[in-house]
Amino acid sequence: MMGRGEAGIDRVEIKVHPRQANTPAGSSPNPSQFQSQSVFKNWVPWLVPLFVVANVAVFIAVMYVNDCPSNSSSCVARSLGRFSFQPLKENPLLGPSSSTLEKMGALDVNRVVHKHQSWRLISCIWLHAGVFHVLANMLSLLFIGIRLEQEFGFLRVGLVYVISGYGGSLLSALFIQTGISVGASGALFGLLGGMLSELITNWTIYANKFAALLTLLCIIAVNLAVGLLPHVDNFAHIGGFLSGFFLGFVFLIRPQFKWINQKTCPPGYIAPPAQSKHQTYQYVLWVISLIVLIIGFTLGLVALFRGVNVNNNCSWCHYLSCVPTSLWSCKLQQVYCQLVAFNMPPPVTTGGVVGAVSWDVVQVEVDS
Repeated sequence: MMGRGEAGIDRVEIKVHPRQANTPAGSSPNPSQFQSQSVFKNWVPWLVPLFVVANVAVFIAVMYVNDCPSNSSSCVARSLGRFSFQPLKENPLLGPSSSTLEKMGALDVNRVVHKHQSWRLISCIWLHAGVFHVLANMLSLLFIGIRLEQEFGFLRVGLVYVISGYGGSLLSALFIQTGISVGASGALFGLLGGMLSELITNWTIYANKFAALLTLLCIIAVNLAVGLLPHVDNFAHIGGFLSGFFLGFVFLIRPQFKWINQKTCPPGYIAPPAQSKHQTYQYVLWVISLIVLIIGFTLGLVALFRGVNVNNNCSWCHYLSCVPTSLWSCKLQQVYCQLVAFNMPPPVTTGGVVGAVSWDVVQVEVDS
């Protein structure tokens, strides 16, 4: 029987009859014959908390560099000195000026393409436009990232996070040719995408599959809908999600059930034979996803450094990032935020909820 322990540790309990001649047919085995062994290693999460600390530290450093009192007479919370915030009319998220963000590494396509500052595709995911922005994203990172790091370890989750953030920045740069973009939610959407592909590729080992899938799809849909509001860089969200979705098939793969049963079966017991560690469909998804990632990133980088504006070839694509209504305009803004909202919406820009998704490992009983 496969389940999850009190501490969230994945364990397997294989109920089998021992191969003993003196065991009467149809008799119940002794409870002492039941074994419980660990299936998957339960990692202690440290990288995700480190990412949170790094993002907060970078925001504090940006505010120190910003030094609002030296360039404005109407700073918010002026008692904080050089850590005070720009006027609300300039930045309603309680943060620095756009010029400071640009200086500190915000995504600026002109600088990336014409000044060879491609490092901005990575640096922008560590910057945030304000207190509300960094708070919403870091709460979401803790909520999503801790669970994934416990399940899959720091290396795989770290790669999904960083590469997804890069993918989000790349798609954003192809569509948003003016203004700057900052935020970690391209990487956060990558973790959501990874959770979705992880559920698909490891489908056979989970119980409550459809409930988990529906919940996760609702969370993703709500947060993508948030990106249709002004000031929010939904292209970074979409790029991060797609990157994370395909990365999940590469990095977040689990062994098949029969292989688990065979490896964890105690001496003297019989488990169904397993010819391979993974199912054929898992290998197929792994290969296809790797090919798609390589081709996608290659074509995206070539198009970016050739100065291609994808909007010229897609007249409706701009609606993926902002849908104009009578309540707001989608005119170009100076700063675009990459935001995953979490129960605490910023006062002007966005709102939404990122919930927790958990599912139990399927229970199975094997008799021999």
